[in-house]
Amino acid sequence: MKVLVSDPLASDGIEELKKEKDIEVDVQTDLTPGELLKIIGDYEGLIVRSQTKVTKDVIDSAKKLKVIARAGTGIDNVNVEAATRKGIIVMNVPGGNTISAAENTIAMILSMSRNIPQANASMKNGKWEKKKFTGTEVHDKILGIIGLGRIGTEVAKMAQGLGMHTIGYDPFVFLEQAKKMGIEYVKLQEIFKKSDYITVHTPFSKETRHLIGKREFALMKDGVRIINCARGGIIDETALYDAIKTGKVAGAALDVFESEPPERSPLLTLDSVITTPHLGASTQEAQVRVAVDAAKQVVDVLKRGMVRNALNVASIEPELLKQIKPYLDMAEILGSLHGQLACGPVNSVQILYSGDVANYNLNPMTISIMKAMLEPMLGNSLNFVNVLTLAKERGIKIIEGKSNTPQDFTNFISVEVDSSIGKKLIAGTVFSKNLLRIVRIDEFNVDIVPSSHMLICTHEDKPGMVGKIGTILGKEKINIAGLQLSRRKKGETNLTILNVDTTPSDSAIKKIKEIEGIQEVHLIKKGDDSKKGTGYFLNEINKNLSLSLKNLVSRG
Repeated sequence: MKVLVSDPLASDGIEELKKEKDIEVDVQTDLTPGELLKIIGDYEGLIVRSQTKVTKDVIDSAKKLKVIARAGTGIDNVNVEAATRKGIIVMNVPGGNTISAAENTIAMILSMSRNIPQANASMKNGKWEKKKFTGTEVHDKILGIIGLGRIGTEVAKMAQGLGMHTIGYDPFVFLEQAKKMGIEYVKLQEIFKKSDYITVHTPFSKETRHLIGKREFALMKDGVRIINCARGGIIDETALYDAIKTGKVAGAALDVFESEPPERSPLLTLDSVITTPHLGASTQEAQVRVAVDAAKQVVDVLKRGMVRNALNVASIEPELLKQIKPYLDMAEILGSLHGQLACGPVNSVQILYSGDVANYNLNPMTISIMKAMLEPMLGNSLNFVNVLTLAKERGIKIIEGKSNTPQDFTNFISVEVDSSIGKKLIAGTVFSKNLLRIVRIDEFNVDIVPSSHMLICTHEDKPGMVGKIGTILGKEKINIAGLQLSRRKKGETNLTILNVDTTPSDSAIKKIKEIEGIQEVHLIKKGDDSKKGTGYFLNEINKNLSLSLKNLVSRG
């Protein structure tokens, strides 16, 4: 397997890759976009930093690519959507530069407050301008933090050590979580109104572009100070320049810019603005840490199927995997049944989790259901990374609900599919690790042991129906391992499910369909090795899944 390293990476990371005997490493930095397009088709793995732009064109040209690793936190130079659609895992190293980035933020706050860069430049020019560079204390000041991820919370901890009051906002963090970290949780507008210092620690996206602009500066205190060590573009630089010129903003400390390098930026002409060339993660320790971690993550994916810190695949911690494995198997079975019983385009899939199962992370189970259900239709183009994207593209609405209150079972998973021919519901339960049961098909209550070969038949409620089916199977020398018969009322349609040891031939299925009174016959088969389902994937490949994902978006 071949891995391309297209940006400068600490030598420790390169050595981590080279020590794997069956992985070939190519280090080719400073590639032009055209050069990258020409060679990317030869590689299974790609490691980048911030320089390489992994565009849709690059991803479309990557015929073998399985994983893209960003040796750092931000992922805005990788087209995650295109990679997801193609089934390529995208991962970052979210914790590798946390301390470095947080320390950089605090350094910027102190340097700006005490005019250290300006005073240093003055001294180097042979001047002694002591009165000119009178600063301000940070002690007892209010620091507003936008984004309470790893870096934002570490900044809060360090700022609290300096005696600052920390207030914060993050749409993914609850009040109680912030409180535990010593942060007063407030609305975004309150950050602008109350803060003496404002620092941003969010990813750059459509939602966060120009998060702080002219309107937001108008809400702020006179003399506020602004820090951006996250991503350029979160702050409207034109609005910031105007706010500094009018005196609304007393100073700014910027490590990132909308355009890098920031050629001819008017902000560089202002004495009250201190700048650095995107140094947030530029410490020896951070560079080694992210390089080694990124390399290990790529090796884990390519050699062991272990996925950590991915941005576009389901999240399961290793210990949790052991607990939810039976539920994942049940989810796969329900999805597979629907996939083989489905006729016509699917409009929506409604999934209900109740009882004990509702206490777990449900996203992996939903992915398992959808992959098993859509696999007969989409085949090899489908995998665990792109299944939800492909379902959405096909207009399939996925509705997920949960209830901690048990119904008839201590745990219960029901899947109702609305297709062009109507609705079909199948439900199952897990009694123990190896004791799974299908307990409902439409209006029929059943107790079915899932097996590799099953016949599901609906027929009139009259004597001899099961016997006629059994006779045909007997002549084919097919042994019946289990039998389940269910009906709603006497004289109405019956449902018969037979577990059989081998697959009946097409001629046997045809003969069963020709029995008078038979309405429908469905042969259910467990997928072969070319289409292994979720249980196999998680048990044999992802034995040590440990990644952190929220709504398929990196919080940075």
